[in-house]
Amino acid sequence: MRTNLASATAIALFLSLSTSAAHAEEVTAWRLFISDHADPKVTVIDAVDGGKLDTFKIKGPASLHRSESGRTVFAVQGSAGVVTGIASGISFEDHGEHGDIDVEAPKLAGVEITGKKPSHFVEHDGDFAAFFDGEGVARIISEKVVLEGKSDFREVKTDAPQHGVAVTYGSHVLLSEPNREKPDELPVGIRVADEAGAPIGGIHACPDLHGEASSGNILAFACATGLLVVSHRDGTPAIRHLPYADSLPDGKTTTLIGGRGLQYFLGNYGADKVVLIDPTVESNAFRLISLPTRRVHFAVDPVRAKYAYVFTEDGQLHQLDVVKAEIANSLKLTDPYSMDGHWSEPRPRVAVAGDKIVVTDPLKGVLHLVDATSFEKTGDIAVEGKPFNIVSVGGSGQTHEGE
Repeated sequence: MRTNLASATAIALFLSLSTSAAHAEEVTAWRLFISDHADPKVTVIDAVDGGKLDTFKIKGPASLHRSESGRTVFAVQGSAGVVTGIASGISFEDHGEHGDIDVEAPKLAGVEITGKKPSHFVEHDGDFAAFFDGEGVARIISEKVVLEGKSDFREVKTDAPQHGVAVTYGSHVLLSEPNREKPDELPVGIRVADEAGAPIGGIHACPDLHGEASSGNILAFACATGLLVVSHRDGTPAIRHLPYADSLPDGKTTTLIGGRGLQYFLGNYGADKVVLIDPTVESNAFRLISLPTRRVHFAVDPVRAKYAYVFTEDGQLHQLDVVKAEIANSLKLTDPYSMDGHWSEPRPRVAVAGDKIVVTDPLKGVLHLVDATSFEKTGDIAVEGKPFNIVSVGGSGQTHEGE
């Protein structure tokens, strides 16, 4: 009897697993979130079929940031003094041998963080730190809280208003140090604080601090003299200075992005150059790449780790091989967008959505689509207004009937 019961149980389990597997479906979903250069709105586009999913009214023109998980997008509206949270509607659950995807409608999360002049917005260790330049204050909130529709944040203060930055780092916070002699100029360093903002140790010098990024388990800040490279040491941040090589021309990096899949940083260096930085070495850490014209925007490819993309003012998108440190391909996409004029004028931005590279063309009101494998243009998507900043979220996973 026991044997028969065990057999029946095994058969029932087998049938259950077979039914579950039979009803599993592979789903791919990618979404583009695009802010307008002039109007306070965020448009959401289905990157798979090109259809518009929704348009969210916000309070001012915004720069956009997506979370590491892709579950949230944040619209930082400097002129309106607010950061708005948006639930992307796409989430993943890791099941070991496969991942499940859940796709819902995107929506405003119901979370707004207000203050004077929000600027740099940085995620680290699952926490988001929005720095408010007009107050010299960082407001820190977790993704879990945002997705619950709550605006429960904590504050960490610096000594003075500044164009600053804050990054959570385990039980610590890294805070920019204002320039006390010239308050209108960029910060002069980084100090480590505990969760309440109390300083730990001295200031790590980083003159003209502007730009920060993470690549793997390494965080970096860009300075006039090189990079501050931050790594873990016994639960506390270990900070070292990586100076620019003597062989580099005069210049500095002010914008950094971190490589995905490969550990490196890509930064600007002068108007018509970018620099690849290996943060793990002490010598030959910097490789300079000259561009045909001045740089407009750049992005890394999170899927094809050896590539990054640089858009230049002559309307070309360049595929950058970060292993060889050279331009592998170039593709003309838009009319020229001169870098003369105000820094904030509408100019293209680049994002990668799965197998598509997407470039905004604000003056034509379209998104240009480029196949990431062939590096050939495959189409356009019209977007009302002046599509400007862009981020993408999505991926592939399984769904199961009845879930």
